[in-house]
Amino acid sequence: NIDMTPPHNHNFDTNQFSTNKSQISKMKFTAFVTSLFLVGSEAFAPSAGNAHSSTALNAENGVTTRIGFLQQSAAAVAAFTLIPGQANAAKYGGFGAGSPEVIDPKDAIVDEDILKSDSVQNGIAAVRGYKQSVADMKAALASDNQSDIGPKIRKDFDFSVLRTDLNAINAALDEDTQRGTDRIVRAILQDITELEVTQKQKPGVPRSETRLSNVNKKLDKLEKSFDDYLAFAN
Repeated sequence: NIDMTPPHNHNFDTNQFSTNKSQISKMKFTAFVTSLFLVGSEAFAPSAGNAHSSTALNAENGVTTRIGFLQQSAAAVAAFTLIPGQANAAKYGGFGAGSPEVIDPKDAIVDEDILKSDSVQNGIAAVRGYKQSVADMKAALASDNQSDIGPKIRKDFDFSVLRTDLNAINAALDEDTQRGTDRIVRAILQDITELEVTQKQKPGVPRSETRLSNVNKKLDKLEKSFDDYLAFAN
């Protein structure tokens, strides 16, 4: 008689197969998510070779609306949150403190002839006007904490005009200095976007003390950003 029973060592362990299949699926999913994070981080990582193109100032490659800028900012924040090292590299702070590319204004190389040109002087006057606009908003809120400064923000801080004025000043600076001032420009655009969002109130809902404090902090931050940028033109 022939024994047709399969040998014991040829038995198929279905439980082990299911476990291995689950582990392989998890590994593939983890690799896929990791690749997405790496691609996202590269998209938002600052480039050292874009001084003349001025990422924040280039109207062709830049963001032309506040909504678009806010969307990009939110995406960048998400990418930097996932990749802490790159977040620290892109953070803007005091001169040379938060960003190694923002040099001290007294060490900046400035072309005095270009600085004296009408285009640059007009740009400097315009940026001083932006700073004064911030002071006017602070005064308005001090007089009436329910003051709606939204229309003034949209009227005084047109992004396309603002970029042109800031770009005019940047033209008098050397490439190494521009790499730092471009970071300040991005900070200015971000500050304006955050200010417009923070000051918004629902109709019929009074502005709370907490909201008022937050708006004033955004105004202070924007004012300092203008001061930081003007320091390179003095």
